[in-house]
Amino acid sequence: MADLDPVLAKVLAAVPFTLTADGGPAVARQRFAELPRIPVHPEVSTEDHSVDGPAGPVPVRVYRPPTEASVLPVVIFIHGGAWSVGDLDTYDAAARIHAVGADAVVVSVDYRLAPEHPYPAAVEDSWAATQWVAANAGRFGGDPERVAVAGDSAGGNLAAVMAQLARDAGLPLRFQLLWYPSTTFDTSLPSFTENAEAPILGLDACKAFTRWYVADTDLSQPPATLVPAVGELGGLPAAYIAVAGHDPLRDDGMRYAELLTEAGVDTELHHAETLVHGFLAYHGVVPAATEATERALTALGTALQ
Repeated sequence: MADLDPVLAKVLAAVPFTLTADGGPAVARQRFAELPRIPVHPEVSTEDHSVDGPAGPVPVRVYRPPTEASVLPVVIFIHGGAWSVGDLDTYDAAARIHAVGADAVVVSVDYRLAPEHPYPAAVEDSWAATQWVAANAGRFGGDPERVAVAGDSAGGNLAAVMAQLARDAGLPLRFQLLWYPSTTFDTSLPSFTENAEAPILGLDACKAFTRWYVADTDLSQPPATLVPAVGELGGLPAAYIAVAGHDPLRDDGMRYAELLTEAGVDTELHHAETLVHGFLAYHGVVPAATEATERALTALGTALQ
């Protein structure tokens, strides 16, 4: 395995962070919210909306980059945070980076979080938002024929699920961008052992947050809306999957890329060998993370133009 990127190593030493369930959900969310974040792309305008969801309103935030184009493609962005932390504000920079990088309207989804709202709450809310975008894209200058889903980590899981649900419902998704996603729930894959003590995310945290999300769901025959790797993968939109070398989920994303390719889905896999889980957050700070992020966003933008 390649060494950790030296610039990233210095940043992690200066601002250490580990995603952990220790202390319970409120503490985990506070730790995550208190991370230092650099404001980016203030030129991107935002509007907050509310989508009718199965358990009440689902907040979404619509981002529009400055452009002379009256109609832009749309990216539905589903944030990470192990299904348990994160919100529109903590992922504001990620949404802005997607809007500028793909030259697209971005709709960021504030789904309900586990463990208070375990599976399938996040799926239900994300699906409500996806259907809302399909029906209302024109209201905010979006092209309903050029829609993609994107998500990181747990959001990558949900984005993969949305791609399957959209295909089944006849909604025309153009692309899926999955950042270090959780798709197989198979902790026997080598990276879970190799990176059990990796920076940012380790094996114990993976297991703890999964228990919060899965709750009492029977995993002996898991539904595809929980474990997308067990779903029918034919006919899905083209995919870009970004994985990191120092991440327990590395081989999970690689396996999903293999399964998509075997099912005939046009799939590009990029392995950022020197980076960690969550490297999207180091865009603009760590050159290797910036390069890996821009590569993925270029693929997204190309697919949508």
